[in-house]
Amino acid sequence: MPLNSGDVAWVIAATGLVMLMTPALGFFYGGLVRRKNLITLLAQCMAIFSLVCIIWALWGYSITFGPSWHGVIGSLSKVGLNGVGAAPNPLYSSTIPELLYFAFQMKFAAITPALIIGAFAGRARLKPLLIFVVAWVTFIYAPIASWIWNPGGWLHALGVIDFAGGLVVHTSAGVSAVAAAWVLGRRAPEEMKDTRPNNVPFVVLGTALLWFGWFGFNAGSALAADAVAVNALVVTNLAAAAGGVTWMLIDMWRRGKPSVVGICVGAVCALAAVTPASGYVGPLGSIVIGIGAAALGWTIGTWRAKTRLDDSLDVFACHGAGGMWGTLATGLFASSMVNPNGPNGLFFGNPHLVVVQLIGIAVVASFAFVGSFVLLKVINWFLPFRAGPDEESTGLDMAEFGESAYDSESPGGGGPPSPAP
Repeated sequence: MPLNSGDVAWVIAATGLVMLMTPALGFFYGGLVRRKNLITLLAQCMAIFSLVCIIWALWGYSITFGPSWHGVIGSLSKVGLNGVGAAPNPLYSSTIPELLYFAFQMKFAAITPALIIGAFAGRARLKPLLIFVVAWVTFIYAPIASWIWNPGGWLHALGVIDFAGGLVVHTSAGVSAVAAAWVLGRRAPEEMKDTRPNNVPFVVLGTALLWFGWFGFNAGSALAADAVAVNALVVTNLAAAAGGVTWMLIDMWRRGKPSVVGICVGAVCALAAVTPASGYVGPLGSIVIGIGAAALGWTIGTWRAKTRLDDSLDVFACHGAGGMWGTLATGLFASSMVNPNGPNGLFFGNPHLVVVQLIGIAVVASFAFVGSFVLLKVINWFLPFRAGPDEESTGLDMAEFGESAYDSESPGGGGPPSPAP
């Protein structure tokens, strides 16, 4: 089958939209932290994006999407993009070049570890973080993606479905964030006294760009300009809207007034949840998914704040819990009327899909948590992961980068040059 120019054009556009999500995440996270760590969150997101792009080209794509070895991991036959070019790979799409499929999947691989950094915002040194990212993408992300998205993967063979990354991206990152928060420990008491966002407009900007980019994330996963892509785009928007409204109503009920940050967080929770379902569920199901994700995120975040676990930006409540709920909900609401190539869920006569989805959740969550915990412990033995007390007190913007988000007088602060005398 020849390449389809419409499909090629759409997936190119979707690849660009997904790329936008990494700096968007930087603004979202950066706006939520204290001002002394804003640059750090932006820098970590961009450094991780750049690093993972190289990893993905050298070996990540091959061990994820190369011919599967016993359903566990891809082969090394595509290392360095060997044989990956203009010809399509019919295992994934017969209408776009495999090189474009590589580029699209590269953006997924790049943003996933960046999600984790919200769990230890303002506490992690850059060098061990980048080592962790290399190891995590290689030993955690690639196997999980290969199990589910590689046609030879064992979870794929079992019947687990994940349209755009509820398990591969959000569940894996969310539970890894819990492991990271556990290993690095809580912030110092003085750092917990004021946890208000330093820049609410940045949070809104980041959310808007994430929402926009998510159309490429979900609708692009159809790998074609077709009805499934249209459905994915529509349900993505509806779920996000339902999540934002739900969080707003909860805030009005509990606090007496709404919060723009709450609306943003509710929308992002819902976006994470609708990701695995977007190619399989209809509009009404997506609204239920969005409402459930926001309510679940609010509940878990409120509970987590009363525990000793310092997941600073509630990555698990948003992405981990959202990804799990969305994966389970896919087993409930999936319909072959939406996607003729997909299965029906419980509400359309197939309770087996719920069982399969629960197995997928259990496997991915367990593997990601244990694997991340081990990687973090090993790296921490050789190179202290957590910044020192003085560095945390000063803020990692100055301690690690010598830059400040707002003070143009600081060294390397990025302010405008002084006028010539």
